[in-house]
Amino acid sequence: MRVCIVGAGAIGGLIGARLAEAGRSTVCALARGATLAALQRLGWRLQIDGRLVTAPLRASDTAAELGVQDLLVIAVKSHALPSLAPSLAPLIGPGTLLLPAMNGVPWWFVDGPPLASVDPGGGIAKALPLPQVLGCVVHASAAVAEPGFVHHQRGQGLIVGEPRGGESGRVDAVAALLAESGFEVTRSADIRRDVWYKLWGNLTMNPVSAITGSSVDLVLADPELRDFCSAVMREAAEIGKRVGCPIDQTPEDRHAVTAKLGAFKTSMLQDAEAGRAIELDAIVGAVHELGARVGVPTPFTGALLGLTRLFGRVHGIYPR
Repeated sequence: MRVCIVGAGAIGGLIGARLAEAGRSTVCALARGATLAALQRLGWRLQIDGRLVTAPLRASDTAAELGVQDLLVIAVKSHALPSLAPSLAPLIGPGTLLLPAMNGVPWWFVDGPPLASVDPGGGIAKALPLPQVLGCVVHASAAVAEPGFVHHQRGQGLIVGEPRGGESGRVDAVAALLAESGFEVTRSADIRRDVWYKLWGNLTMNPVSAITGSSVDLVLADPELRDFCSAVMREAAEIGKRVGCPIDQTPEDRHAVTAKLGAFKTSMLQDAEAGRAIELDAIVGAVHELGARVGVPTPFTGALLGLTRLFGRVHGIYPR
């Protein structure tokens, strides 16, 4: 199988290096800047389980140089995809599968008009054909130690499923490829619900940690802040009911799960500290927009969105 990793950052690098090490596919990368230079010079580099994984690869910043692929793993930040998606056409043939391994609400999540917070103008949907998309939820954490060099932190879970539910041979094939590469893969018959459940957990911890500059354990230790997070989560749970993605936990149940992870920095906090753009729209903006679409009042989610948006603009990590 010919596989291309679009966005060889933390998660893209983790997936790419593990696929390359397994040797069941030819893995290339679409990258740019310092990451591209490092990949071209040193290949895949991944620190995992106390060992260093290395493998050569073909990397380019031009899709046409890489050609049509069998599988496209899209691992860019959500805010980068609207401008990037049209340029991916040379990678996509009629049989190419698209696997977005991204945070937040994906562009394929809703029926009807696209969410402006995720796919403004519908450009992603036009460029990336829905019939070729598979849903994916990542339950793994990694960090970029330096351009092209990824350190695995925790978790190796990937959930894969058809966007509109059910089972399929192509889900089985992609799941098998990922499992053979060392990931803990779950085939889901309802990937939308898996997407919403992960989002439900990230919805508050990511932006609150970024605003406050604190690790998650400190957020959960503050009673008033914890109650605020719970209020946002209750709004999202009600939205989930109305879009066919019910949540079977209470916010306190989820807080208890998160607390077991200890003092860790969320991906949004890491981005804020590094001066990188934050993924606010796909994580919080989409929930706020969906609430308005299905008639669920979201005053707490709106407050969280406004606070984080202003924080990002003041610090130059969210567009004005």
